[in-house]
Amino acid sequence: MNPDQAEFREAMAHLPAAVNILTTNGPNGRCGITLSAVCSVTDDPPTLLVCVNRSSAMHDVFQANGRVCVNVLGGEQQELAMHFAGATKVPMAERFTWDIWDHSHDVPVLKDALVTAVGTIKDAVPRGSHSVLFVGVEQLRTRSGGQSLVYYNRAFHRLDATTFPEAVS
Repeated sequence: MNPDQAEFREAMAHLPAAVNILTTNGPNGRCGITLSAVCSVTDDPPTLLVCVNRSSAMHDVFQANGRVCVNVLGGEQQELAMHFAGATKVPMAERFTWDIWDHSHDVPVLKDALVTAVGTIKDAVPRGSHSVLFVGVEQLRTRSGGQSLVYYNRAFHRLDATTFPEAVS
């Protein structure tokens, strides 16, 4: 890693980001991965931007299947984030046998996620080490209440409305 990359990574460690699990299922397999590079692009049509490392073994599965679910994690789901980040040795197939998934959709949807966004990859743009996936959102579900799981300064943190007693307007 060159000095510019190291400086960029250090700066990005100070950019708080929601923790998500991106899931897919289809002819090329079922898998999921933890990621924080997700953001809204537009509401017309509803579109999310999702960045996936091209060196990930799952990168090609997501693109080939074309259908995904962005599962936004709650504060109590840090362990799940670790499983899908590859930090544990639990096999991928076993992770989807847990009774936390709604399998009534064509992709795995996390039952207790803060938000689930099911959609189709409309475009994929290679950029450096990653692919930028533009996901057309077709179905949304939001869970009210609870905490949000964020990644900041290379660690997980929980946020809720009481974390910020005074809202900035």
